[in-house]
Amino acid sequence: MDDATRPIDRLLEIMARLRDPQGGCPWDLQQDFSTIVPYTIEEAYEVADAIDRNDLDALKDELGDLLLQVVFHAQMASEQGAFAFDDVAEAIGDKMVRRHPHVFGEARFADADEQTLNWEAIKRAERVAAGEEDRSALAGISRGLPEWQRAVKLQSRAARTGFDWPGPGPVIAKLHEEIEEVRAEFDRGAVEDNRARLEDEIGDLLFVAANLARHARVDVGAALRRANLKFERRFRAMEQLAQDDGTPLPTLALEQQEAYWDRAKRLERGGRD
Repeated sequence: MDDATRPIDRLLEIMARLRDPQGGCPWDLQQDFSTIVPYTIEEAYEVADAIDRNDLDALKDELGDLLLQVVFHAQMASEQGAFAFDDVAEAIGDKMVRRHPHVFGEARFADADEQTLNWEAIKRAERVAAGEEDRSALAGISRGLPEWQRAVKLQSRAARTGFDWPGPGPVIAKLHEEIEEVRAEFDRGAVEDNRARLEDEIGDLLFVAANLARHARVDVGAALRRANLKFERRFRAMEQLAQDDGTPLPTLALEQQEAYWDRAKRLERGGRD
């Protein structure tokens, strides 16, 4: 490859070589859109993790991995004569210009909320122009999203029609109501005999929890990632504390494990052990 080749062109050439039936990589040649999708999703989460950790070196690497996923999908589509990477770039460029008439045109909006409403109106018009018959306020919300993210999008779209609680207070009250309904299902008897109803009630509980996050303007995914990191950090710390005392964690009763958990929390907060 020419040393003057742009990095993106070099990457496209590398992917084409990897997918070359004559001399390409056997693993890459075996892949199709469906087998690559899990890697695409995983790389997006790796980007989010690097941002959460404020690790810009890792973010650079993870963005590269995510870009590779786009290049991989585009290469496979090109092989089928559907579209190529340049078509992807051109399409998103056109979309950004079309959806920002206040930047690339003469439109003016009072604030970000008004601009967001116009963004959604443009998207609806695009769906109509594409021949989509679904005119619902909920139309166009992808079923491929993580369910927590789809829940928030459904709630946000419904809220734009006025179908929304006026603030967090009623949402918290509803959350308590849903918790009691879950409790009632557990009281009915064995989980194995009541799994479908429990799934339904726990689903309602999680849906309302997502709505509470929306009212708080808290990203559900970011909040859950933070909770996961906190749990992992504290659990690893309690494992180490127990190991230092010569008592492996799995050998301890729950009450003893909880004591180590409390120690880990105190140490994390800067308290003396």
